[in-house]
Amino acid sequence: MRGLTTPLQPKHSYPAAQNNPKKSESCNLYSHPVQFNGKNNDPLSRKVKPISCFASENPNRPILKETKPPLVVVGSANADIYVEIDRLPKEGETISAKTGQTLAGGKGANQAVCGGKLAYPTYFVGQVGEDAHGKLITDALLSGGVYLDHLTTVSNAPTGHAVVMLQSDGQNSIIIVGGANMSCWPEKLSDEDLEVVRSAGIVLLQREIPDFVNIQVAKAARTADVPVILDAGGMDSPIPLELLRCVDIFSPNETELARITKMPTGSFEQISKAVEKCYELGVNQVLLKLGANGSALFTKGEEPLRQPIIKAAKVIDTTGAGDTFTAAFAVGLVEGKSKEECLRFAAAAATLCVQVKGAIPSMPEKRAVFNLLQSA
Repeated sequence: MRGLTTPLQPKHSYPAAQNNPKKSESCNLYSHPVQFNGKNNDPLSRKVKPISCFASENPNRPILKETKPPLVVVGSANADIYVEIDRLPKEGETISAKTGQTLAGGKGANQAVCGGKLAYPTYFVGQVGEDAHGKLITDALLSGGVYLDHLTTVSNAPTGHAVVMLQSDGQNSIIIVGGANMSCWPEKLSDEDLEVVRSAGIVLLQREIPDFVNIQVAKAARTADVPVILDAGGMDSPIPLELLRCVDIFSPNETELARITKMPTGSFEQISKAVEKCYELGVNQVLLKLGANGSALFTKGEEPLRQPIIKAAKVIDTTGAGDTFTAAFAVGLVEGKSKEECLRFAAAAATLCVQVKGAIPSMPEKRAVFNLLQSA
C-alpha cells in the first residue's frame, strides 16, 4: 500500500489542541506534518505552531520535523438525538420512548475523536452551523484532543443532526439530516485544508459529505503518497469511480458491500465474491466490518485476514462501533503495526465502544484498549 511500506517511527506527539473553528462568511449550496496555518482569530486561544518541513523524494509531500504525521479525518459532524425504544414503530404507529438526549456524533467526528483518544495527533476537516449543536460538537472534539484548525463554522446552514432509535438489544436505526455536512462547502477546498491532507500520515473519509469534497481530498492525498481509507457509511448513492480509484482501503460493512456490489453477502464465500467486484472497481484492499462475525481484510492477490470479535461483557449501544473500528485500524497502520495487529487493535477498540451509550462518548482511551488486549 502506498505510503505504508515502511513503518512510521515518530519521535513524540502533540499536546491536546484548543483552537477554535474557523468562520465562514458566505455559503454556496450544492445539490449534488505539515505547514499548519492557524485560522483562529481569538488571541487568547493557543494556536498550533508551524512545523518546519524539508524536501522529500516526493516534492508534493513535505517531511515533518520531530512529530508524528497526523491522522486527518475529513467528514461529517452531527448532533445525535437519541431515543430509547423497545422496538421500531410500525407504519402509522406512534410509540413512546423511554428516554431521549442529544449527544455529539457524526461519522467524521466519531473517527476523529477516536484517533485523539487513542493518543494519536488528529486533525478534523469539517463544518458545523452557528447553533447549539455546533458548540456541542466543537466541545466534544476538543475534549477528545482533536485539532480544530480546519473546522469551519458556516452561517447559512444548521449543524447536521441524526435521530438515533436505540432498541433494548443495543441495535440502532438512524435517520440523518445533512445540514452543514452537505451544504456550504466551497467548490474548491482551501490550500490550507489540502496541505494538511498532503502532509498526513493517513486520511479517513466517509460518505456523509458531498462526493466532490471527498474526491478533492483523495486526489490531494494520492499526489503526496498519503494512504486513504474510505468508510462506505453515509449516502446510499453510487460511489464515483473517480473517488474509488484514489482510495487505498475501502471499508464497508456487509450490508453496504451488498448494496454497492448488488451481490449477496450472506456467507463468507459470497462476501469474497462481492469483494472481487470491488477489485474490478479499482480498489485493491477491502476492510470489511462483519458485526458479530468480526472483521476481515481482503487484499488483492492475497488470502484474506480474518479477525473474530472480542466479546463484550454487555452490548449497550452499537452506534459508532464501525467508526471506532475503522479509526483504530488507521491509527494502528500509521503507527507501523502489522495488518494482523491492526485488526486485533481495532476489534478491541470496537468492543469497548459498544459498552457505552453514545458515539463520541463511547470512544475508548488507548490504555483501555491495551488492557483489554492483554486480558482477552
